[in-house]
Amino acid sequence: MFGDNLRSLAREYPSISELSRRLGINRTQFNRYLSGESFPRPDVLDRICNFFEVDARILLAPVETLDRPEGSALHSDYLKDFIDAGLMRVTEDVFPTGFYRFTRRSFISDESYVLGIVHVKRIDGVTYVRGYEPRAGMRYQGLSTHGPSREYRGYMTCHEDGVAFVLSRRNTLTYSFNYLARVSAAENSLWTGYVARTIRESESGERVLRMIYEYLGNDVSTAIAAARGCGFTTAPEIIPFHRRLLQLGTPFK
Repeated sequence: MFGDNLRSLAREYPSISELSRRLGINRTQFNRYLSGESFPRPDVLDRICNFFEVDARILLAPVETLDRPEGSALHSDYLKDFIDAGLMRVTEDVFPTGFYRFTRRSFISDESYVLGIVHVKRIDGVTYVRGYEPRAGMRYQGLSTHGPSREYRGYMTCHEDGVAFVLSRRNTLTYSFNYLARVSAAENSLWTGYVARTIRESESGERVLRMIYEYLGNDVSTAIAAARGCGFTTAPEIIPFHRRLLQLGTPFK
């Protein structure tokens, strides 16, 4: 049962090698788990459960039969015909699974732009987004640059003419709201929209900025190559067509 469940969970990831690396498990040993030849030690099982956001019942019961965690407001009966309705409508043709590179101006420096990578995946019909804040940005704000501290995740919901998603870093009470719509002339590879920070209004700094998402596909090596160029950049280094979509110098309305 555990092997079947682990294979089901692993399907959301394009590379078993990359998945085992992120879990900190030897690839050969991970293959034994997948085949059902062996079971993980308690500490390794805990690591696997935390990563996939499941519990130890995956040893005994099919993963699709496990109840959602108590207190899951998004899937509550109270919201099922409201927010929950949009959650289940972000299909592959609406927003494909895979890696995306995004470009936007920095919230902490008017002269800088941020290039980043996010991964979009689906679990039980719900679309999730996962990425990491740039180390330089975290360092500038006096925050930890450790991987888990930089990681953010969120969920995506269908919009009338695009998608919207809410993101947050681990164990924080700050969020960003994101909206994207497909660029019709870009063959389903570009989306434009904006990101808004949930902070108080202030005299300095902006709360809403334009943003571009570029679809990179599901190939891990392509995503890794793109990630090497991520971080802070300047306007002249941005692809000209992307600069035009970002409408540099034009106030957001």
